[in-house]
Amino acid sequence: MQRDRPNIHASTAGVDTGNQTTGQPENVPKPPAQRQESAPRPPRRSTRRGWKQTFNSLSNVHFRHFWLGMLVMMGAMQMQMLARGYLVYELTNQNAAVLGLVNAATALPILVLALFGGAIADRMERKRIVQLGQSGAAILALFIAISISLGYITWWHLLVTSVVHGSLMAMLMPARQSMIPQLVGKEMLGNAMALNAAGMSMSTMLAPAVAGGLYALIGPAGVYYVLCGMLVVSLLLTGLLPKSSNEASAIKTSVLADISAGLSYIRRTRMVMVLLLLGLATTMLAMPFRFLMPVFVVDVYHKGPEAMGLLVSLMGLGTLVGSLFIAGLGKNLRGLLLITLTFITGAALLLVSIFPIYTLALGLMLLLGLGDAGRRALNQALVMEVSDDEYRGRVWSVFMMNFGLMPLGVLPAALIAEYYGGQVAIGILAGLMILVSATVLITQKQLRRFQ
Repeated sequence: MQRDRPNIHASTAGVDTGNQTTGQPENVPKPPAQRQESAPRPPRRSTRRGWKQTFNSLSNVHFRHFWLGMLVMMGAMQMQMLARGYLVYELTNQNAAVLGLVNAATALPILVLALFGGAIADRMERKRIVQLGQSGAAILALFIAISISLGYITWWHLLVTSVVHGSLMAMLMPARQSMIPQLVGKEMLGNAMALNAAGMSMSTMLAPAVAGGLYALIGPAGVYYVLCGMLVVSLLLTGLLPKSSNEASAIKTSVLADISAGLSYIRRTRMVMVLLLLGLATTMLAMPFRFLMPVFVVDVYHKGPEAMGLLVSLMGLGTLVGSLFIAGLGKNLRGLLLITLTFITGAALLLVSIFPIYTLALGLMLLLGLGDAGRRALNQALVMEVSDDEYRGRVWSVFMMNFGLMPLGVLPAALIAEYYGGQVAIGILAGLMILVSATVLITQKQLRRFQ
């Protein structure tokens, strides 16, 4: 045993020499230490800045398929809105009341069924729900296309399919949005949500123009056949995505119980509640201007439809820039930025209401689009980020109800515009938007400091 000890000391001396002796630095094993220091690869991902960081999420192959599928699907929906509107107007001999009824028919199911869609998204496989919704939308488009080709189409067909389509969207959208955090993770969630919003902005800008050209070239039936094909492409891209990882609860509960649990979660999670209320308030205050824009173009600026087209295009450009700006944004005072963008939206609307100058309005449309898109993209990203995965579908279903409640903001604004003018109506909404921004800034310390 005594003979073994020197051997043990000799073997350990070679390893510990650098720590125990200072007189022989040559024995310190430097190469292994240098290898360890040269190994950190993960930081390379976070050091990317500027425009390169803007598209980081698209390096994820699953999100890239998801994003392309969204682009095709949302493009089809935007094209359908234009084609359906023209077709209804032609079938009813320019009846504006029926046109409004058919367009509003999509919003009612969203308002009524969104909570059920959210609960289902949190208890079932989300990818399957999205595929079922896309399949249903493709079948509806094919049905309308065949009905037009056979000469059986009436505006009642379009009304019923609008209701069914709204019901499908109420089920599809909560599941679809809840998939994003699972595809990219929390670190890239803000970037992915902003790129998602940017894709929707691109669809809003480009798809209606494409639909108008196709409608004139191949007629309404041809447009609906194209829509069906686009929705099938979107369905195939969804098929390339991995299955969602949400785990079904071991305790079997009813859908109504799940909805109740989701609403309770929102009530007790202050940050989620504040973000949802802020999104609802700002949507109801900002969106009416888009519907009242013809009032400004005709009665305030005394221009024609081409002037309105330019205003809408510039707002769309601002929307795209705002979404890309949020996509390239790091995690730094995002809560304060959200409040600031809400204030910018209100300020732009206020300037539009005060100055009846068309050339000034062109610049303000860029500012309005940038502030509004940045606000929406950032709000959506923060809602998804602060929500627990098991509740994300239900949380998003509440956020989605904004679109169903939008008429509650449009109707009062339209009545005020009818009796007092569009400038007064938008001025009131702008003042309320600025008041909401100031109130949130003063009272919501947690949001103000959120990174």
